[in-house]
Amino acid sequence: MRGASDLTTGPLSVGNFVNLIRQTVKQDKLFQNQAIKGEVSQWKQYPSGHTYFTLRDNVGQMSAVIWQGRCLIDPSIKEGSEVVVIASVDLYAKQGRIQLVVDKIEPVNAIGKMEEALRKLKLKLRQEGVFDRPRKRLPLVPKHIAIVTGTGSAALSDMNRLIENRWPGLRRTIIGVLVQGENSVQEIVRGLAVARKLSDPEIAKQRNQPPVDVIIVGRGGGSPEDLWSFNLEPVARAIIASQIPVISAVGHESDLLVSDMVADVRASTPSNAIERCVPDYNAIQMLLADYNERIDSATIRQFSDARSRLKLLTSMLKAAPMAGINNVKIKMQRLAMRLNSSSQSIISQEKSRMAKFEASLKAVHPQRVLERGYSMIQDDSGEVLSKLDQLSIGQNIKMNFADGKAEANIINLEKKGK
Repeated sequence: MRGASDLTTGPLSVGNFVNLIRQTVKQDKLFQNQAIKGEVSQWKQYPSGHTYFTLRDNVGQMSAVIWQGRCLIDPSIKEGSEVVVIASVDLYAKQGRIQLVVDKIEPVNAIGKMEEALRKLKLKLRQEGVFDRPRKRLPLVPKHIAIVTGTGSAALSDMNRLIENRWPGLRRTIIGVLVQGENSVQEIVRGLAVARKLSDPEIAKQRNQPPVDVIIVGRGGGSPEDLWSFNLEPVARAIIASQIPVISAVGHESDLLVSDMVADVRASTPSNAIERCVPDYNAIQMLLADYNERIDSATIRQFSDARSRLKLLTSMLKAAPMAGINNVKIKMQRLAMRLNSSSQSIISQEKSRMAKFEASLKAVHPQRVLERGYSMIQDDSGEVLSKLDQLSIGQNIKMNFADGKAEANIINLEKKGK
């Protein structure tokens, strides 16, 4: 037996030690959402709805469980079937048994068909030149962002939080869709179609809001099957059809989907999409201040250089013989006028450009609208509310004024003409 000084911890109960192992395994990403291929044995479906089996090959085997309602099971799967599962490792503490908790199971031939369809789609799009087409540039400061993603998702919460941190009150429209499952493809395509309509200046004018000038489509991480909708042709075609920039923000950095390959910008995560298209308001203000300071310094420097040259010419004039002195004076006056005119022109152009840039930034900032006597209403998710149809009795809302915020509850709704 090893000495007491060699012990890693004090004496633990078996239960505590097993739970320590379980916690370690579940926190390690290497053991979560893994795709594993093997042969099914000891397949048994219980009246409770749970399914237990062993996944094995010539080298090893593991116990596996599919909890009731966790995923659809292909009826062709039986004893001896070769399958691919998406599963995470867990440890059943009462028996000290490691097992796979399965989130997805498919026969190998079904997985092969999906991969083959994906390969053919990529080849088709490449031959059409889709991957090589020019990509649309993001606006310097977006006026209206459409976000196509799952309603109430963690990804949406992160995006809303980042927008408020970087550019408070920036207008955005949330288009909630299913991002996985049987109807997700149609839902994502529908969401992108709605976003494209909101980019139409005429429709935007009717809604009394600026046109959408950036679309973000995506979701948080998941298994390859969870993300598969973003690998399908209808979604790719809907992204390609957009006349304004589309950012694909699906999963994590390691996930590369067809939507990423056809979009104008690929973001590594939904949060990264916001960082890519929404500038930091305070950083922009600091940049403007730096530009103004540099223009002032350049102006002083140009006038200083002009004065130095005039002094040099004056000195040369005094030392010159009387012959041709008038010509020298004329040349000196012309040079002085050209220097002065050139300096004033450069300064005027730079100040005009900076003034337009600053005016543009101020114009899109919601605070300017609030200062004119208006207020901005948002729901709990941060979406700006501009129509009565977006409200319901009992709904909590946030009202933004020029000098602060207030919260309220809707107790009555009354449409015009009623």
